[in-house]
Amino acid sequence: MADSAGLQFVSPYAFEAMQKVDVQRLAALSDPELRLLLPCLVRMALCAPADQSQAWAEDKKLILRLLSGVEAVNSIVALLSVDFHALEQDARKEQQLRHKAGGSNVESILVSQLQHGLTLEFEHSDPLRRLRLTLSELLAIMSKVADSNGEFFLKSSELFESPVYLEEVADVLCILQAELPSLLPIVDVAEALLHVRNGDWFLCLLVANVPDSFNEVCRGLIKNGERQDEESVGGRRRTEALRQLCQMNPSQALNIRAMVVEECHLPGLGVALTLDYKPDTADEAVSPLVSYVSGLLLGTNSKVRTWFSMFIRNGQQRKRESSSVLWQMRRQLLLELVAILPRSRSTHVPNDGDMDDEGGSGYSGLREEHVVKASALLRLYCALMGIAGLRPTDEEAEQLLQLMTSRPPATPAGVRFVSLSFCKLLAFPTLVSTPEQEQLMVMWLSWMIKEEEYFESAAGVSASFGEMLLLVAMYFHSNQLSSIIELVCSTLGMKIAIKPSSLSKMKTIFTQEIFTEQVVTAHAVRVAVTNNLSANITGFLPIHCIYQLLRSRAFTKHKVSIKDWIYRQLCETNTPIHTQLIPLVDVYINSILTPASKANPEATNQPITEQEILSVYQASSVQGDNSRGGRQHSSITAQLLILYYILSYEENLLSSTKQLALMQKKPKSYSAALMDKIPIKYLVTQAQGLQQELGGLHSALLRLLAINYPHLCLVEDWVCEEEVTGTLPLLRKMMLPSNTCRYTQSQLHQAFQKLPSSSPRLMRILEQLTLLTPGDLIPYSESLTASMALLLEPAVPRRILQILNKLWMGLNTVMPRRLWVMTVNALQPSAKLLRQQTYTQNDLMVDPLIVLRCDHRVYRCPPLMDIVLHMLNGYLLASKAYLHSHLKETADFDRQSQTVSNLGVPGQPDTPEVTREELKNALLAAQDSAAVQILLEVCLQTSEEQQLGCSTESLLRGIRGPVPGKTEQRSLLPRGEEGLRDSEPEGGLLSDLREVQCLICCLLHQMFIADPNIAKLVHFQGYPQALLPLTVSGIPSMHICLDFIPELLAQPQLEKQIFAIQLLSYLCIQYALPKSLSVARLTVSVMGTLLTVLTRAKRYAFFMPTLPCLVAFCQAFPPLYEDVTALLVQVGQVCASDVATKTRAIDPLIARLNYLKEKPHAASVDGATKLVLPQRTAEELGGADTDVQICYCVEATFMDIISSTLHGL
Repeated sequence: MADSAGLQFVSPYAFEAMQKVDVQRLAALSDPELRLLLPCLVRMALCAPADQSQAWAEDKKLILRLLSGVEAVNSIVALLSVDFHALEQDARKEQQLRHKAGGSNVESILVSQLQHGLTLEFEHSDPLRRLRLTLSELLAIMSKVADSNGEFFLKSSELFESPVYLEEVADVLCILQAELPSLLPIVDVAEALLHVRNGDWFLCLLVANVPDSFNEVCRGLIKNGERQDEESVGGRRRTEALRQLCQMNPSQALNIRAMVVEECHLPGLGVALTLDYKPDTADEAVSPLVSYVSGLLLGTNSKVRTWFSMFIRNGQQRKRESSSVLWQMRRQLLLELVAILPRSRSTHVPNDGDMDDEGGSGYSGLREEHVVKASALLRLYCALMGIAGLRPTDEEAEQLLQLMTSRPPATPAGVRFVSLSFCKLLAFPTLVSTPEQEQLMVMWLSWMIKEEEYFESAAGVSASFGEMLLLVAMYFHSNQLSSIIELVCSTLGMKIAIKPSSLSKMKTIFTQEIFTEQVVTAHAVRVAVTNNLSANITGFLPIHCIYQLLRSRAFTKHKVSIKDWIYRQLCETNTPIHTQLIPLVDVYINSILTPASKANPEATNQPITEQEILSVYQASSVQGDNSRGGRQHSSITAQLLILYYILSYEENLLSSTKQLALMQKKPKSYSAALMDKIPIKYLVTQAQGLQQELGGLHSALLRLLAINYPHLCLVEDWVCEEEVTGTLPLLRKMMLPSNTCRYTQSQLHQAFQKLPSSSPRLMRILEQLTLLTPGDLIPYSESLTASMALLLEPAVPRRILQILNKLWMGLNTVMPRRLWVMTVNALQPSAKLLRQQTYTQNDLMVDPLIVLRCDHRVYRCPPLMDIVLHMLNGYLLASKAYLHSHLKETADFDRQSQTVSNLGVPGQPDTPEVTREELKNALLAAQDSAAVQILLEVCLQTSEEQQLGCSTESLLRGIRGPVPGKTEQRSLLPRGEEGLRDSEPEGGLLSDLREVQCLICCLLHQMFIADPNIAKLVHFQGYPQALLPLTVSGIPSMHICLDFIPELLAQPQLEKQIFAIQLLSYLCIQYALPKSLSVARLTVSVMGTLLTVLTRAKRYAFFMPTLPCLVAFCQAFPPLYEDVTALLVQVGQVCASDVATKTRAIDPLIARLNYLKEKPHAASVDGATKLVLPQRTAEELGGADTDVQICYCVEATFMDIISSTLHGL
């Protein structure tokens, strides 16, 4: 608004005095300054105040004294004497007329029949008419603004343009707004004043006389403003008016700027206010303009970023104007940039002598206090050019290049500045346009390479710009331009659209002049590892460079050994783990196993040696470590990474055997002896407590363990760990006066040796040991396991065995493999101990059944049997993994292995060749089935237990009543149950045998669920019929046998058919399912078929043990009564026909059976007493004919079926 340039505005001093009503400061104002504030002061002096204090009375006197000497006060007093109520009514009527007329020119009610122009009328009018003239003109402008729909117009008004009457008009305007606030809202008046000449001056006077309305007026003007203020005349006038208001009240300038950003209106105003802002204390680091514009473009609000970027783009399209806010901003930024440039910098290109003379500091070093400001300016120009699309002028580009190629001091801020400069060169290569500038850039990059080590050591930072140089060079060599763009954007902290084609010049300079691939690899190996590398160290580190070089196979291509560097870096790690470590290990393993090219299969990296691996675990006493102290975290990180390396290496080696065999290359795997010395389970347990700090390392280790060491991932082990590391163990440990046990290992050993007399002392020691953590128990492991055999003596208290079991399970969570080997060796029979045979881990994985070759007393010691079964389950899984890995290791290297032909599998044709996989599966199946058979044999009673009368059948009967199919014990059942109750204290349900049977059944259940084929194989092999009640009732998964019983019935061996029928009889009682019914019906049919084809001898051998099973079928499934009865009659008839020529004694029996078949209800009515057959002695049955015995068995079976029906009723 150049039209108000010559007018006097209200000063900040005067406005502050008005805001605070500081009469003393008002008295110090000059007459011209005081003249601008007269409307408010006169109203203040004449109106009745709300403040009745003595202080205000004194201040009011002073105000009256000030006003007494001013002539213009009389005219203002006259204005205040008018009847404003009548004036407001006339103004309302005029507003209504204008509204009805639709904004067209209508006759004014306030002012009628003007004889002259507004100026002359105003000069000759009385105070009331002056008010009416000004009000009418103001209402007309406000009405036109309301009808303009946002289009700007400039209203030519003689009243507001005459320089002679400006002050009188301003007085009238202020009085009108103060007396008629509802008619003339100050925000609407301010909006209207923008459309007249000198509007900003009138606006400042109006706000100065109503200082409390400053924020309201400014917010209203901003809300109604344009999104891009420099695009229109109205926007520029609005910006200038708000700028004048903020110059009048500079303390609110930043608040007004915040309103601008909040509304995303008038971006030029925000920049202008920042240019006008003069902070009380100047910030040496970053100027307000740099901070403000950087905040807009680099903030998180995308709406603000887009709004301001549009301001930059639109501003560049207009012709360069010195009055443009955008060009003022650019000029100011350029001045700040030039001000921090080194004084010796100029546009000439320095020669090599200049660089050498200055040494490490550089011939044109930035001053240390300017480095942070230079970095901020670089980021700002990156944002302006990359986000807002600013096109730098030649002058700006030249000065930017001079700044970027200057050399800062060796401080962390200097390292940051060099990194930003380098990334800006990559992001905007067009800044280098002339050969001289290109030479300047090359010399600066050479200086970076030369001074990188000095900067890193002097600045004391781990992430220097040298790693970034190496990384960019590697990306250029491997043509990974997208990775360079990501690197640049992440370093600059902003997303910039960089075209890959724009990097071609930089790629040529890097790959041909500065960093050849050989130079890159040779330099990377010499870079020192990062000490205590963790995720807390940000930036680009040597590990990023090594990772990219490994990916591109640069080390193997140029025969540079990187193994030592990687080993040192893995050892120098800390928590939280750096995200690049796991990918580094993965790509390193790939470079070991996979050659860089097929033409040169030897071009691989060397693996870490076993001696180096052992040194990691021996250096910090892992086995006694319980994670106390900060240093343990550092060592545990290195140990976990090395463990991950070994496990991942072995897995990749197995998966790559085919490719390696084709190349005639067989990398060496790590020995089993090495793996035995590494406390794998302990390390994984430690990692479980550090999951947050280890990132994905813990889950990766679990995956590798589940594949390669399944015996370390048993479900029961994880459950046991919860019991060991839960809340209750923690509370018990807190009860200890100290963290160490007061008993030594020798005391524990002596207490074991003096058993049973030392039982109380041993119990106290073991109870004390239960309060220790599993890690603290490790030193006692040898004493505990070596003395296990002593606990098999009969006088040892059961409590000691239970505590030992608990301690063993605790140790199993931290050192399972070593513990298992010691336990197996300790539990050998005494005869073997004399030969001092010691098994190794490998022996037990090759032959897991060694675990069961223990002292036979263990089989009747439930706490120790629990331990043996746990080890057996683990070694069976370990054997599977061992054979699988062994097969994969040798499969592709031993192609000429012998084949096994003519394998005599009964019922199957001979196969000409058996694959290695089939042999392995057959071995595992034989191994598992042998273990199951041995465990089932353990469940059988010994001769001593049989003498005690503790039979399996009585145990089963104690649980669920009579055993199906045992006809000979039918009449003795009540007495049997009484005998069982009498014998329970000695054996019975509380016996050691029963507890061992329960433990074995639990393990068998797990094995059957894990692999149902084991259950099928075991039952095809068969086992003693006396164990069927135990297995069916004690193993919940036995129902799967229903799937293969039909196949078992189809076997040619009579023994297998008998075993299938006996098994089915127990399953029908235990699982009365539809599937059981169908299988039972099939079985009855098969028995009927066999009756017609079996010889007399085989008929006796088959039907004598199977006929009693029909009782269970009928008891479980009554619909089978008819089929079973028909079968029984058919069997009786066949047998009777064979003996018909010998005797007729059997005919009455057959007749009785036919009668029962035809009229079973009549027989049941007679009562159960009539169905009891005369008991025959064993001599009578044994001496009788086989067919006669079958007939008697049929009769007994028939009676049992009817009896079971009566009992059911």
